[in-house]
Amino acid sequence: MGALSGMICVRNSILKHMRVRTPLIGSFQHWSNNRHMSVEAKGTYLDKSEVTDRVISVFKQSQKVEPSKVTPTANFQKDLGLDSLDTVELVMALEEEFGFEIPDAEADKIQSIELAIDYIASHPQAK
Repeated sequence: MGALSGMICVRNSILKHMRVRTPLIGSFQHWSNNRHMSVEAKGTYLDKSEVTDRVISVFKQSQKVEPSKVTPTANFQKDLGLDSLDTVELVMALEEEFGFEIPDAEADKIQSIELAIDYIASHPQAK
């Protein structure tokens, strides 16, 4: 099993145990599509400086990270010493902080605080 598929399995396993209530697929898609269209129509995105502050705060609050090493350009593995499980946990914390789910394929691409900030700041569902 490759590192990527292993990370996805771990993430899915964690998500399986963390979710308390899951809406019906049809109703979720209806809500999700309406939410996406209404936010996109308004062109409302979070301010990048607000996103930066909140992302850095999430990382500094993590017990897995030395707060003094957290910078807007820090790489998860090289600078913060995070392994794949730590990365999954922190991406999940970002999902909770900003109120939307980051698809696995996109989460796998986020390997630095800077990439997380860019992704969240450009996402229309981020709250």
